[in-house]
Amino acid sequence: MNEKDLKKLTSGVSEIRTGQHSWKINLDVNHFSPEEITITTKEGYLNSKYNSSSSRNSECGGPGKHPAPLSPPFPPPLQDHACVRDEAVHRDTRPELRPTSHKSRSLDCKICEHIATIKSASLIQEHEQDFELREQMSGYKRMRRQHQKQLIALENRLKAEMDEHRLRLQKELETHANNTYIELERLAKRHAAQTDKEMKSVAAEERRIQQQIVAQQKKELTTFLENQKKEYRLCKDKIKEEMNEDPCTPKEEKQERLSRHKETIQRSQAEEEAHLLAQQRLVYDRSCRALKRRSLVRRHEFEQEQLREELNKKRTQKEMEHALMIRQDESTQDLERRQLQMLQKLRVELMRLQHQTELENQEEYNGRRQRELHRKHGLEQRQQPRNLKTLEMQIKKQFQDTCKVQNKQYKALRNHQLEVSPKGDHKTILKSLKEEQTLFPPCHFLLLV
Repeated sequence: MNEKDLKKLTSGVSEIRTGQHSWKINLDVNHFSPEEITITTKEGYLNSKYNSSSSRNSECGGPGKHPAPLSPPFPPPLQDHACVRDEAVHRDTRPELRPTSHKSRSLDCKICEHIATIKSASLIQEHEQDFELREQMSGYKRMRRQHQKQLIALENRLKAEMDEHRLRLQKELETHANNTYIELERLAKRHAAQTDKEMKSVAAEERRIQQQIVAQQKKELTTFLENQKKEYRLCKDKIKEEMNEDPCTPKEEKQERLSRHKETIQRSQAEEEAHLLAQQRLVYDRSCRALKRRSLVRRHEFEQEQLREELNKKRTQKEMEHALMIRQDESTQDLERRQLQMLQKLRVELMRLQHQTELENQEEYNGRRQRELHRKHGLEQRQQPRNLKTLEMQIKKQFQDTCKVQNKQYKALRNHQLEVSPKGDHKTILKSLKEEQTLFPPCHFLLLV
């Protein structure tokens, strides 16, 4: 290792001291060296990477001469609050999300029963935090179960209230239907009684009018018969007088003429009586038909009036039933609206309580994490100089080991080239190897922030 390489290493270390708080350091040799060393420090972790060729070269060098693997004996470097918060967001996970095995916990308990150990404060604190988180989750579960019970109880109470309301409305509707049926039955009975009464009155009036007509016709017939008898006597007396005035007429002839006049008068009176009876029969039939027509018209009007009354009654009942159903539907809608408002209000209140509890627990967790990060940040600030010094010593050691390995590789390559090439080309080969060694420095030191 020459002075230039040491100066580069020293300048690199000074850049580490005054640079940012996150480092990535690559130690790379020239193109024919197979070794690559990467050192990354972030959140207190140091990674070293060797490829298979470097391990093979170190094995060729013999035991105890290859560079030892890196170990992280020093704490993480200093970081500002923003980096700490950002890395805490990306790296840290909530302890409540880490699954714990029941078997592992039972095994730990059994081991602790047989072995008395001294637990560190961090382990006790972690156990206390786990216990608090478990208690918190059990509290969440109890709260959710209680909220669910409250919602179920309210829903059952509202359902019972709605069933009672609908049963009351159904009874009210059935009562209205029964009252309507009773009123219609009463109206039908009243209409039947009125119809019977009207039919009886019409029949009585028809009989009375028919009796009047028959009595009048009998009176007319009696008067007509009396008039005929008077007329017959007058005619008979007149014929007798005429026959008495003519004494020359024999008695037999007189009797014959008298009998002939008598037959003629009786025949004419019989014809007149038959004509009168036919006229009376015709008048009686016409009067009966007129009475029947008037009674039918009156009955039809009476039935129409009853039908209109019944239809008006049914329409009134239907309108009342429709108004009752509308009122019942409005009352049902109002009850459903009130129940939904009560249920929604309870849900909002329970959700608000749950969110408030979760917010308080989250704020408590955030405060605890912030205090832990502040404490961790202060510890990192106090340990930063020692960490940088340890890192500088480790990098120097790695650089020296790398240079030794490269020198061994160079010697091995030179011996191999000299063995396989003729003696006349040895000078040329040595010259080219020296030029390549001068052209490519032993190590490439890269500092990445």
